[in-house]
Amino acid sequence: MIHKVYICLVIYMFMKKLILASAFLLLTLTTYAQSNDKEWFASIGFNSVNNLGTKSPLNSPGDWANGIPISAAVELVWGSGISIEQSLTINKFSENASIDGVLLTEDYSYLSFDTHAKYYFGKHILPNADWIDFYGNAGIGIFSIDETNISANIGGGVLFWLNRRKTLGIRLQTIAKFAFDHKESGLDNNHFQTHLQLMFAL
Repeated sequence: MIHKVYICLVIYMFMKKLILASAFLLLTLTTYAQSNDKEWFASIGFNSVNNLGTKSPLNSPGDWANGIPISAAVELVWGSGISIEQSLTINKFSENASIDGVLLTEDYSYLSFDTHAKYYFGKHILPNADWIDFYGNAGIGIFSIDETNISANIGGGVLFWLNRRKTLGIRLQTIAKFAFDHKESGLDNNHFQTHLQLMFAL
């Protein structure tokens, strides 16, 4: 009975934070709604989570979570190269996997809901290369493994355009997520997440 009450409380706290993040996104989009030079994109693909508590996103790649590696996002891009993105990712840590050196005795689902501001700066590096672009992003997220936590996120990626109109592309990105109160957060700690996605104009 106590276990069920605890689960309900966790779900309630997660939904409360999810609503706050959604409200923040809606407010941001409304603020910039008057901009004429903008375009909507969506992306869908795969993600992998490294939750070893290390500073390197490439450490021990065999311990990354790839159980349910689904990721999707919606992005609003302005002509200035600035955009805002809302993403949802799902994954799973399997029994006998390791998180921060802790051997798991059961499966754990991973769910994250992230809001990022992004800047595309590829034109400043390769001004004549229309088929490739680079970007950096930063923002905040809500994620859950054993409990629920908030993270400050920073990362970047590369986007390969598949057509001249730049309406279809493939992107690869890595995001570092720094959990709030990470010393007391248990399994819901600092981690890296890598994405491989198809991106297309809406």
